[in-house]
Amino acid sequence: MMLNVGIIGTGWFSGVHAKILNKMDGVQIKAICGTSQDKADKFAKDFNDVKGYSSVVNMLDSEKLDAVYICVPPFAHGEIELELLNRKIPFLVEKPLGVDLDIPADILSNLQDQTLITSVGYHFRYRDSIALLKKELNSSTLGMVTGGWMGSMPSVPWWRNQSTSGGQFIEQTTHLVDLLRYTVGEVDEVYSSFGKRSLSEQYENVSVHDVGTVTLKFQNGVIANLSNTCILPEGDSSVGLDYYTNEGLFHVGFDGMNSSKKGTTSSFKDEANPYEKENNAFIHAVKTGDRSMILSDYHDAYKTHAVTVAALHSAEKGKTIRLSEYLNNGKIVRT
Repeated sequence: MMLNVGIIGTGWFSGVHAKILNKMDGVQIKAICGTSQDKADKFAKDFNDVKGYSSVVNMLDSEKLDAVYICVPPFAHGEIELELLNRKIPFLVEKPLGVDLDIPADILSNLQDQTLITSVGYHFRYRDSIALLKKELNSSTLGMVTGGWMGSMPSVPWWRNQSTSGGQFIEQTTHLVDLLRYTVGEVDEVYSSFGKRSLSEQYENVSVHDVGTVTLKFQNGVIANLSNTCILPEGDSSVGLDYYTNEGLFHVGFDGMNSSKKGTTSSFKDEANPYEKENNAFIHAVKTGDRSMILSDYHDAYKTHAVTVAALHSAEKGKTIRLSEYLNNGKIVRT
């Protein structure tokens, strides 16, 4: 069975997925859609028999696609997903799901009555070190987690604009929020404080916060604190989570895990490519109907996105937000 796949977007993530898909047996990339015909054609020429399009509708009308990858900036979500839903085409969408909850909630509402296969690009879940961490946490009592996403501001213009990126916590730190949900449980309360320190003085048209810290209280009583900043010089970064348990300390970085258990230290380095595992899970589901390998579908990813949006609103309102009060059937309760 040959699976025909389309890709929407011509950026870095589209390239990551395309290179993996291009090596998979039984998969053929048939079409790429960009914001211009030139961008689409330029991307398509690196692959055999791939046609470029500048319109999602034209691509879907012209090609018989079994699955579509959505790799677009946060502000571009909405019409793409709804078009695929209407045509009942399975999709993998890169995070975040949007800049707020309104569009993702609409998509989720349309998904409720469908059995459509979806996957969301929270690829950290597919790391072998995270599977090992979950085993460690199952045999210990977790007290709290601290961590952060500290780096520089991405150079693309849309990232510095709050209305097009959603800000750092929604656009980047969402990966850590998702890991916490995956390894700890569901969030009950969110309290955050965001600030603007230096980016607006260095660059024009900056409306995102460049520092922030968020406290999360989980339903099981675990406390977590996540901080982020994008004021560091390019090349300087620190990303990770520290889990504090009665058995010891577990630190998760970008490519592995270090642990200290009762004075004994050890380290584990990821070897398997989580992007490949993520793609294999989605393609397997589309081919067979077996979704068991997909670790984050749209329904689950929406819960992560809700936490990140709640953090932004907490900072704006200066108050704690309870997730149970904040959401009502997938819609924001506006107070």
